[in-house]
Amino acid sequence: MTSAKQPVEHVLKETSILARRNRGGITVRRFAEELGQSSLPAVLAVPAMAVVTPLSGVPLFSSACGALICLISAQMLMGRQHLWIPGWLGRRRIKADTVRKGAAALRGSVRWLDRHSGKRLPVLTRQPFLMVIQAVCLICGALMPLLEIVPFSSSVLGGIVSLLAVAMLTRDGLIALLTLSALFAAAAAFAAGLV
Repeated sequence: MTSAKQPVEHVLKETSILARRNRGGITVRRFAEELGQSSLPAVLAVPAMAVVTPLSGVPLFSSACGALICLISAQMLMGRQHLWIPGWLGRRRIKADTVRKGAAALRGSVRWLDRHSGKRLPVLTRQPFLMVIQAVCLICGALMPLLEIVPFSSSVLGGIVSLLAVAMLTRDGLIALLTLSALFAAAAAFAAGLV
């Protein structure tokens, strides 16, 4: 099983390895630097998937993940290849136990994603469509701190960003198309309900 065949599970394994090597915890900067060697979508997938786990119920966890998603998405939109993290966020430590629990909770979902993703409609994961995917990730990340008062509501946004990160990581335009179609249909239905 190569990382090329199972790119999402590879990200999860790398995350678990980082947690094992840094039992006392790891800073956000080091974590991002280690994962960022593969790609920015891989770094984006981690906080997005973390928000889908029960950890999203921890106060301010969703806000921190949302800020990280915003930061990564904005830099992707700017065309950066290497992630810049501000000092205040980079110095924050993540407990190794928290990382391990999150990775364990996601293992089944990640295997399912790897089995059901592939290079389909890859043109939808390239520019100019790629900018739309990255902009949606940015907006979802920005909304997460606002939804902090409603427990687990950020999990829906985390799920959207996770799927879009997987689409970018695997070059699967079909996943991106289905995710964005569902999101825009839900937004249209919500807007119609307000009118």
